[in-house]
Amino acid sequence: MNFFEIVSTHLQSLTDNERKLFDYIVKHMSDVKDMSIREVSATCFVSTATFLRFVRKIGFSGYSEFITVLKFTTRDNEAGRKEDHTSQFVVDQTSYREDYLKNIEETVHVLRPEILHQLTAKLSHTRTIFIFARGLSKSAARYITNLYQLSGFSVSFPEDQLYRRAAMDHITSDDLILIIDYTGEEPEFVSLIQQIFKDPIDRPMVLSITGADNNTIQNLSDINFYTFVDQLKSREGVEIGSRVSAIVIMELVLYQWLEE
Repeated sequence: MNFFEIVSTHLQSLTDNERKLFDYIVKHMSDVKDMSIREVSATCFVSTATFLRFVRKIGFSGYSEFITVLKFTTRDNEAGRKEDHTSQFVVDQTSYREDYLKNIEETVHVLRPEILHQLTAKLSHTRTIFIFARGLSKSAARYITNLYQLSGFSVSFPEDQLYRRAAMDHITSDDLILIIDYTGEEPEFVSLIQQIFKDPIDRPMVLSITGADNNTIQNLSDINFYTFVDQLKSREGVEIGSRVSAIVIMELVLYQWLEE
């Protein structure tokens, strides 16, 4: 009984306002599961009738079933995170292949067309794309850097913290900053965004790719794309969750830009 499995086939039919409701649910799932329909409706500035219609539209018979599934989903996610800290990377291969593909499919399904258009419009007037990533996310960042450079963009990917600090002196309001951080809580990147926001008017656009859980970087960014990823660790305890979804998102953004 997983929330994302139930709603995945209904996402394409959502209106813009319903998309906003869906985004709120995903980002605040741990809070919503303990709220009444009146509390959620008030938080989202809609009527209870509107929210109930939304719940039914995404595949639930009513609010009670909706909340029950949220509780199961958040419980399973929390249990999975605990297992990541204690277990080795031992997964049934068939099961993981299916989950792997579902994660990519769900990541693509929740991409909002109007946000893609907003981003491609920015790309048309971007001087330089600055990419910031740490750990395994650097591999995805290198590929994205090469892909966009081959398409004619000026891209800067400072891989070390010292170079990232130096790059801050060269960022202007005509640039785009891409941050790839699945936890969304990397202190260095949170501090970086806060530094950028010291001038709320003359500053670059901040785009982030994070996990679907509510997080700091997600909330600070101008545009956030969230991904669905199984957090896995190697036998040595190294985090090796897939970064493919981040690549897929930035490929789709580029292809959208080329089409327009």
